[in-house]
Amino acid sequence: MSKKIFQQLFAFVFLAFISVQAYTKDSKMVDNQATAETKALFRNLEKLSKKHTLFGHQHATEYGHGWSDEAGRSDVKSVCGSHPGVIGVDLSGLSGRSPESIKKNKEDLKNTVVDTYNRGGVTTVAWHFSNPVSEGGFYWKDGVSKPAVKYLIPGGEAHEKYKEILKTIAGWAHSLKGTDGTLAPVIFRPYHEFDGGWFWWGEPYCSKDEFVSLWQFTVSYLRDSLDVHNFIYTFSPDNKFTSEAEFLDRYPGDEWVDMVGMDNYGDMGRDRYDIETAAQKLKIVSDYATKSGKLAAFTETGLESIPDTTWWTKTLLKTMRMHDMKLCYVLVWRNDKTSPTHYYAPFPGQVSVPDFMKFYHDPYTLFENDLKNIYDKKKQ
Repeated sequence: MSKKIFQQLFAFVFLAFISVQAYTKDSKMVDNQATAETKALFRNLEKLSKKHTLFGHQHATEYGHGWSDEAGRSDVKSVCGSHPGVIGVDLSGLSGRSPESIKKNKEDLKNTVVDTYNRGGVTTVAWHFSNPVSEGGFYWKDGVSKPAVKYLIPGGEAHEKYKEILKTIAGWAHSLKGTDGTLAPVIFRPYHEFDGGWFWWGEPYCSKDEFVSLWQFTVSYLRDSLDVHNFIYTFSPDNKFTSEAEFLDRYPGDEWVDMVGMDNYGDMGRDRYDIETAAQKLKIVSDYATKSGKLAAFTETGLESIPDTTWWTKTLLKTMRMHDMKLCYVLVWRNDKTSPTHYYAPFPGQVSVPDFMKFYHDPYTLFENDLKNIYDKKKQ
Protein backbone atom coordinates (compact mmCIF):
# COMPACT_ATOMS: atom_id res chain seq x y z
CA MET A 1 0.00 0.00 0.00
CA SER A 2 1.45 3.38 -0.97
CA LYS A 3 1.95 6.08 1.60
CA LYS A 4 -0.66 8.28 -0.09
CA ILE A 5 -3.31 5.56 -0.13
CA PHE A 6 -2.56 4.77 3.51
CA GLN A 7 -2.96 8.43 4.46
CA GLN A 8 -6.25 8.65 2.58
CA LEU A 9 -7.52 5.48 4.25
CA PHE A 10 -6.50 6.75 7.68
CA ALA A 11 -8.24 10.07 7.05
CA PHE A 12 -11.41 8.26 5.98
CA VAL A 13 -11.45 6.03 9.08
CA PHE A 14 -10.72 9.00 11.35
CA LEU A 15 -13.53 11.07 9.87
CA ALA A 16 -15.91 8.14 10.16
CA PHE A 17 -14.97 7.75 13.83
CA ILE A 18 -15.51 11.46 14.47
CA SER A 19 -18.88 11.26 12.70
CA VAL A 20 -19.99 8.37 14.90
CA GLN A 21 -18.81 10.16 18.01
CA ALA A 22 -20.77 13.26 17.03
CA TYR A 23 -23.86 11.17 16.27
CA THR A 24 -23.85 9.21 19.51
CA LYS A 25 -24.47 11.19 22.69
CA ASP A 26 -23.33 9.88 26.05
CA SER A 27 -26.25 8.46 28.01
CA LYS A 28 -27.43 10.57 30.91
CA MET A 29 -30.43 9.92 33.11
CA VAL A 30 -33.10 12.47 33.95
CA ASP A 31 -32.39 12.03 37.65
CA ASN A 32 -28.76 12.46 38.66
CA GLN A 33 -29.76 11.32 42.15
CA ALA A 34 -31.28 8.07 40.92
CA THR A 35 -30.61 5.10 43.18
CA ALA A 36 -27.64 2.88 42.39
CA GLU A 37 -29.99 0.09 41.33
CA THR A 38 -31.94 2.40 39.00
CA LYS A 39 -28.73 3.60 37.35
CA ALA A 40 -27.53 0.00 37.05
CA LEU A 41 -30.81 -1.04 35.42
CA PHE A 42 -30.50 1.82 32.92
CA ARG A 43 -26.91 0.90 32.03
CA ASN A 44 -27.56 -2.83 31.86
CA LEU A 45 -30.61 -2.40 29.65
CA GLU A 46 -28.44 -0.24 27.41
CA LYS A 47 -25.79 -2.98 27.22
CA LEU A 48 -28.23 -5.82 26.71
CA SER A 49 -30.04 -3.98 23.92
CA LYS A 50 -26.97 -4.24 21.71
CA LYS A 51 -27.68 -7.94 21.16
CA HIS A 52 -30.94 -8.77 22.90
CA THR A 53 -34.48 -7.64 23.72
CA LEU A 54 -36.34 -8.52 26.92
CA PHE A 55 -39.81 -9.95 26.43
CA GLY A 56 -42.58 -8.35 28.49
CA HIS A 57 -46.25 -9.01 29.26
CA GLN A 58 -48.75 -6.67 30.89
CA HIS A 59 -50.20 -7.86 34.24
CA ALA A 60 -48.42 -11.19 33.68
CA THR A 61 -48.25 -12.29 37.31
CA GLU A 62 -51.42 -10.62 38.62
CA TYR A 63 -53.82 -12.63 36.48
CA GLY A 64 -54.09 -14.54 33.24
CA HIS A 65 -56.39 -16.53 30.97
CA GLY A 66 -59.00 -17.91 33.37
CA TRP A 67 -57.17 -17.27 36.67
CA SER A 68 -56.06 -14.54 39.07
CA ASP A 69 -54.08 -14.03 42.27
CA GLU A 70 -52.05 -17.25 42.19
CA ALA A 71 -48.57 -16.75 43.61
CA GLY A 72 -45.73 -17.61 41.25
CA ARG A 73 -47.97 -18.05 38.22
CA SER A 74 -48.02 -16.45 34.81
CA ASP A 75 -49.38 -17.76 31.51
CA VAL A 76 -45.96 -17.24 29.96
CA LYS A 77 -44.27 -19.30 32.69
CA SER A 78 -46.86 -22.05 32.23
CA VAL A 79 -45.86 -22.23 28.57
CA CYS A 80 -42.08 -21.87 28.63
CA GLY A 81 -40.98 -22.25 32.26
CA SER A 82 -40.01 -18.62 32.84
CA HIS A 83 -41.85 -15.44 33.66
CA PRO A 84 -41.43 -12.63 31.14
CA GLY A 85 -38.30 -10.52 31.62
CA VAL A 86 -40.50 -7.44 31.94
CA ILE A 87 -43.75 -7.36 33.90
CA GLY A 88 -46.24 -4.57 33.15
CA VAL A 89 -48.36 -3.03 35.90
CA ASP A 90 -50.67 -0.01 36.05
CA LEU A 91 -51.26 2.91 38.42
CA SER A 92 -54.94 3.21 37.46
CA GLY A 93 -56.06 2.22 40.96
CA LEU A 94 -54.17 4.98 42.79
CA SER A 95 -56.64 7.80 42.14
CA GLY A 96 -60.34 8.37 41.52
CA ARG A 97 -61.42 5.67 43.97
CA SER A 98 -62.30 5.37 47.65
CA PRO A 99 -59.46 5.70 50.18
CA GLU A 100 -59.89 2.04 51.09
CA SER A 101 -59.65 0.95 47.46
CA ILE A 102 -56.58 3.12 46.85
CA LYS A 103 -54.89 1.69 49.95
CA LYS A 104 -55.52 -1.89 48.79
CA ASN A 105 -54.37 -1.13 45.25
CA LYS A 106 -51.15 0.44 46.56
CA GLU A 107 -50.39 -2.65 48.63
CA ASP A 108 -51.21 -5.14 45.87
CA LEU A 109 -49.21 -3.18 43.32
CA LYS A 110 -46.27 -2.86 45.69
CA ASN A 111 -46.24 -6.61 46.26
CA THR A 112 -46.25 -7.33 42.53
CA VAL A 113 -43.33 -4.98 41.87
CA VAL A 114 -41.30 -6.12 44.88
CA ASP A 115 -41.82 -9.80 44.02
CA THR A 116 -40.60 -9.12 40.47
CA TYR A 117 -37.57 -7.22 41.80
CA ASN A 118 -36.71 -9.97 44.28
CA ARG A 119 -36.78 -12.53 41.44
CA GLY A 120 -34.50 -10.32 39.33
CA GLY A 121 -37.13 -9.22 36.81
CA VAL A 122 -37.99 -5.74 35.52
CA THR A 123 -41.21 -3.74 35.98
CA THR A 124 -42.72 -1.22 33.60
CA VAL A 125 -45.55 1.00 34.87
CA ALA A 126 -48.36 2.37 32.70
CA TRP A 127 -50.89 4.89 33.96
CA HIS A 128 -54.48 4.65 32.75
CA PHE A 129 -55.27 7.78 34.71
CA SER A 130 -58.99 8.39 35.32
CA ASN A 131 -59.89 11.96 34.43
CA PRO A 132 -59.40 13.90 37.68
CA VAL A 133 -61.71 16.79 36.73
CA SER A 134 -64.68 14.97 35.16
CA GLU A 135 -66.45 11.67 34.74
CA GLY A 136 -65.54 9.39 31.88
CA GLY A 137 -62.55 7.44 33.18
CA PHE A 138 -59.29 7.49 31.24
CA TYR A 139 -60.94 7.34 27.83
CA TRP A 140 -62.28 10.47 26.20
CA LYS A 141 -66.09 10.46 26.13
CA ASP A 142 -67.79 13.17 24.11
CA GLY A 143 -70.13 15.27 26.22
CA VAL A 144 -68.71 13.85 29.46
CA SER A 145 -64.94 14.27 29.56
CA LYS A 146 -63.18 17.56 30.17
CA PRO A 147 -59.78 18.42 28.63
CA ALA A 148 -58.02 17.96 31.95
CA VAL A 149 -54.43 18.74 30.95
CA LYS A 150 -54.92 22.51 31.08
CA TYR A 151 -56.43 22.18 34.56
CA LEU A 152 -53.55 20.08 35.94
CA ILE A 153 -50.53 22.13 34.86
CA PRO A 154 -49.14 24.97 37.01
CA GLY A 155 -51.73 27.74 37.14
CA GLY A 156 -54.61 25.37 36.40
CA GLU A 157 -57.55 25.13 38.76
CA ALA A 158 -56.88 21.44 39.53
CA HIS A 159 -53.13 21.80 39.95
CA GLU A 160 -53.19 21.26 43.72
CA LYS A 161 -55.37 18.18 43.26
CA TYR A 162 -52.84 16.82 40.79
CA LYS A 163 -50.04 17.37 43.29
CA GLU A 164 -51.96 15.29 45.83
CA ILE A 165 -52.31 12.47 43.30
CA LEU A 166 -48.58 12.61 42.61
CA LYS A 167 -47.95 12.43 46.37
CA THR A 168 -49.87 9.14 46.42
CA ILE A 169 -47.69 7.82 43.60
CA ALA A 170 -44.56 8.99 45.40
CA GLY A 171 -45.62 7.26 48.60
CA TRP A 172 -46.07 4.06 46.62
CA ALA A 173 -42.66 4.50 44.95
CA HIS A 174 -41.01 4.91 48.35
CA SER A 175 -42.61 1.64 49.54
CA LEU A 176 -41.01 -0.59 46.90
CA LYS A 177 -38.34 -2.11 49.13
CA GLY A 178 -36.97 -5.50 48.21
CA THR A 179 -35.71 -8.14 50.58
CA ASP A 180 -32.24 -6.59 50.34
CA GLY A 181 -33.61 -3.28 51.65
CA THR A 182 -33.13 -1.38 48.39
CA LEU A 183 -35.88 0.27 46.35
CA ALA A 184 -37.07 -1.53 43.23
CA PRO A 185 -36.58 0.62 40.13
CA VAL A 186 -39.50 0.87 37.69
CA ILE A 187 -39.84 2.07 34.11
CA PHE A 188 -42.53 4.75 34.45
CA ARG A 189 -44.52 5.39 31.25
CA PRO A 190 -47.15 8.07 31.85
CA TYR A 191 -49.47 9.63 29.25
CA HIS A 192 -48.80 6.99 26.60
CA GLU A 193 -50.38 7.07 23.14
CA PHE A 194 -50.83 10.83 23.53
CA ASP A 195 -50.88 11.31 19.76
CA GLY A 196 -54.28 9.62 19.52
CA GLY A 197 -57.71 10.85 20.54
CA TRP A 198 -58.89 7.99 22.74
CA PHE A 199 -57.43 9.24 26.06
CA TRP A 200 -58.26 12.58 27.69
CA TRP A 201 -54.58 13.60 27.45
CA GLY A 202 -54.61 12.95 23.70
CA GLU A 203 -53.59 15.43 21.06
CA PRO A 204 -57.10 16.76 20.27
CA TYR A 205 -57.66 17.82 23.90
CA CYS A 206 -54.52 19.77 24.77
CA SER A 207 -51.98 21.96 23.04
CA LYS A 208 -48.39 20.92 22.53
CA ASP A 209 -47.24 23.42 25.16
CA GLU A 210 -49.81 22.14 27.65
CA PHE A 211 -48.71 18.53 27.18
CA VAL A 212 -45.04 19.41 27.53
CA SER A 213 -45.79 21.46 30.66
CA LEU A 214 -47.70 18.52 32.18
CA TRP A 215 -44.84 16.12 31.45
CA GLN A 216 -42.13 18.41 32.77
CA PHE A 217 -44.05 19.25 35.94
CA THR A 218 -44.78 15.57 36.60
CA VAL A 219 -41.12 14.61 36.37
CA SER A 220 -39.82 17.61 38.31
CA TYR A 221 -42.38 17.31 41.12
CA LEU A 222 -41.79 13.58 41.61
CA ARG A 223 -38.02 13.93 41.40
CA ASP A 224 -37.28 17.29 43.04
CA SER A 225 -40.14 17.82 45.49
CA LEU A 226 -41.15 14.27 46.42
CA ASP A 227 -37.71 12.61 46.27
CA VAL A 228 -38.68 9.79 43.93
CA HIS A 229 -35.38 8.42 42.65
CA ASN A 230 -36.29 4.95 41.39
CA PHE A 231 -38.11 5.89 38.16
CA ILE A 232 -36.91 5.61 34.56
CA TYR A 233 -39.11 8.03 32.58
CA THR A 234 -40.46 6.78 29.25
CA PHE A 235 -42.01 8.72 26.35
CA SER A 236 -44.20 6.55 24.10
CA PRO A 237 -46.61 7.75 21.43
CA ASP A 238 -48.73 5.43 19.34
CA ASN A 239 -47.72 4.59 15.78
CA LYS A 240 -49.00 7.63 13.89
CA PHE A 241 -45.59 9.08 13.03
CA THR A 242 -43.58 8.40 9.87
CA SER A 243 -40.60 10.65 10.54
CA GLU A 244 -38.39 11.69 13.45
CA ALA A 245 -39.95 15.16 13.40
CA GLU A 246 -43.44 13.68 13.80
CA PHE A 247 -42.22 11.30 16.52
CA LEU A 248 -40.82 14.26 18.46
CA ASP A 249 -43.80 16.55 17.93
CA ARG A 250 -44.71 16.61 21.64
CA TYR A 251 -41.35 15.59 23.00
CA PRO A 252 -40.60 17.40 26.29
CA GLY A 253 -36.84 17.49 25.77
CA ASP A 254 -33.90 15.17 26.36
CA GLU A 255 -33.47 16.41 29.92
CA TRP A 256 -36.95 15.08 30.76
CA VAL A 257 -36.88 11.61 29.19
CA ASP A 258 -34.81 8.46 29.84
CA MET A 259 -36.38 6.09 27.34
CA VAL A 260 -38.28 6.51 24.07
CA GLY A 261 -40.71 3.98 22.70
CA MET A 262 -43.67 3.27 20.49
CA ASP A 263 -46.98 1.46 20.92
CA ASN A 264 -48.00 -0.30 17.72
CA TYR A 265 -50.81 -2.79 17.29
CA GLY A 266 -52.13 -1.46 14.00
CA ASP A 267 -49.19 -2.41 11.77
CA MET A 268 -48.69 -5.75 13.54
CA GLY A 269 -51.86 -7.52 12.45
CA ARG A 270 -54.71 -5.73 14.19
CA ASP A 271 -55.48 -3.38 11.27
CA ARG A 272 -53.00 -4.69 8.69
CA TYR A 273 -49.80 -6.67 8.38
CA ASP A 274 -47.20 -4.08 7.45
CA ILE A 275 -44.08 -5.10 9.26
CA GLU A 276 -41.83 -3.10 6.95
CA THR A 277 -43.57 0.09 8.10
CA ALA A 278 -43.55 -1.06 11.72
CA ALA A 279 -39.83 -1.79 11.53
CA GLN A 280 -39.10 1.59 9.98
CA LYS A 281 -40.98 3.33 12.79
CA LEU A 282 -39.05 1.31 15.36
CA LYS A 283 -35.82 2.31 13.64
CA ILE A 284 -36.79 5.99 13.99
CA VAL A 285 -37.24 5.38 17.74
CA SER A 286 -34.01 3.42 18.08
CA ASP A 287 -31.95 5.87 16.01
CA TYR A 288 -33.16 8.80 18.07
CA ALA A 289 -32.31 6.96 21.28
CA THR A 290 -28.80 6.23 20.02
CA LYS A 291 -28.00 9.79 19.05
CA SER A 292 -29.59 11.37 22.14
CA GLY A 293 -28.26 9.00 24.79
CA LYS A 294 -31.62 7.37 25.56
CA LEU A 295 -32.90 3.84 25.83
CA ALA A 296 -35.43 2.56 23.28
CA ALA A 297 -38.24 0.01 23.57
CA PHE A 298 -41.22 -1.45 21.74
CA THR A 299 -43.45 -0.35 24.60
CA GLU A 300 -46.71 -2.06 23.53
CA THR A 301 -47.79 -4.39 20.79
CA GLY A 302 -49.59 -7.67 20.25
CA LEU A 303 -52.28 -9.49 18.31
CA GLU A 304 -55.49 -10.19 20.22
CA SER A 305 -56.27 -13.92 20.53
CA ILE A 306 -53.08 -14.69 18.54
CA PRO A 307 -54.87 -16.62 15.76
CA ASP A 308 -51.76 -16.34 13.58
CA THR A 309 -49.77 -19.46 14.48
CA THR A 310 -46.44 -17.94 13.38
CA TRP A 311 -46.96 -14.39 14.68
CA TRP A 312 -44.11 -14.55 17.20
CA THR A 313 -41.35 -15.35 14.72
CA LYS A 314 -42.71 -14.20 11.37
CA THR A 315 -44.21 -10.91 12.54
CA LEU A 316 -42.85 -9.76 15.92
CA LEU A 317 -39.31 -11.13 15.80
CA LYS A 318 -38.94 -10.32 12.12
CA THR A 319 -40.03 -6.73 12.71
CA MET A 320 -37.57 -6.15 15.54
CA ARG A 321 -34.68 -7.71 13.64
CA MET A 322 -35.31 -6.15 10.23
CA HIS A 323 -32.90 -3.27 10.90
CA ASP A 324 -29.94 -2.65 13.15
CA MET A 325 -31.77 -1.48 16.26
CA LYS A 326 -31.23 -1.40 20.02
CA LEU A 327 -34.50 -2.20 21.77
CA CYS A 328 -34.47 -2.86 25.52
CA TYR A 329 -37.77 -4.69 25.61
CA VAL A 330 -40.98 -5.49 23.80
CA LEU A 331 -44.23 -5.78 25.75
CA VAL A 332 -47.45 -7.45 24.66
CA TRP A 333 -50.75 -6.56 26.29
CA ARG A 334 -52.65 -8.44 28.98
CA ASN A 335 -54.50 -11.73 29.18
CA ASP A 336 -57.94 -11.01 30.58
CA LYS A 337 -59.02 -13.41 33.31
CA THR A 338 -62.64 -13.77 32.14
CA SER A 339 -62.77 -12.99 28.43
CA PRO A 340 -62.34 -16.02 26.15
CA THR A 341 -60.75 -13.86 23.42
CA HIS A 342 -58.95 -10.91 25.05
CA TYR A 343 -55.39 -12.19 25.43
CA TYR A 344 -52.04 -11.33 23.88
CA ALA A 345 -49.65 -13.97 25.27
CA PRO A 346 -50.06 -17.71 24.86
CA PHE A 347 -51.21 -20.13 27.54
CA PRO A 348 -50.99 -23.94 27.48
CA GLY A 349 -52.89 -25.28 24.49
CA GLN A 350 -53.15 -21.94 22.66
CA VAL A 351 -52.48 -22.33 18.92
CA SER A 352 -49.37 -20.12 18.81
CA VAL A 353 -47.48 -22.03 21.55
CA PRO A 354 -45.11 -23.95 19.21
CA ASP A 355 -44.05 -20.73 17.50
CA PHE A 356 -43.78 -18.92 20.83
CA MET A 357 -41.33 -21.59 21.97
CA LYS A 358 -39.17 -20.80 18.93
CA PHE A 359 -39.39 -17.14 19.93
CA TYR A 360 -38.46 -18.07 23.51
CA HIS A 361 -35.42 -20.09 22.46
CA ASP A 362 -34.13 -17.47 20.02
CA PRO A 363 -30.88 -15.98 21.41
CA TYR A 364 -32.21 -12.49 20.72
CA THR A 365 -35.04 -12.73 23.27
CA LEU A 366 -34.51 -12.66 27.02
CA PHE A 367 -36.93 -13.82 29.70
CA GLU A 368 -36.70 -13.49 33.47
CA ASN A 369 -34.66 -16.67 33.86
CA ASP A 370 -32.07 -15.23 31.48
CA LEU A 371 -31.44 -12.11 33.57
CA LYS A 372 -28.38 -12.18 35.81
CA ASN A 373 -28.03 -9.38 38.36
CA ILE A 374 -29.55 -6.70 36.15
CA TYR A 375 -29.52 -4.32 39.14
CA ASP A 376 -25.77 -4.71 39.66
CA LYS A 377 -23.64 -2.07 37.93
CA LYS A 378 -20.79 -4.58 37.55
CA LYS A 379 -22.86 -7.15 35.65
CA GLN A 380 -24.19 -7.78 32.15
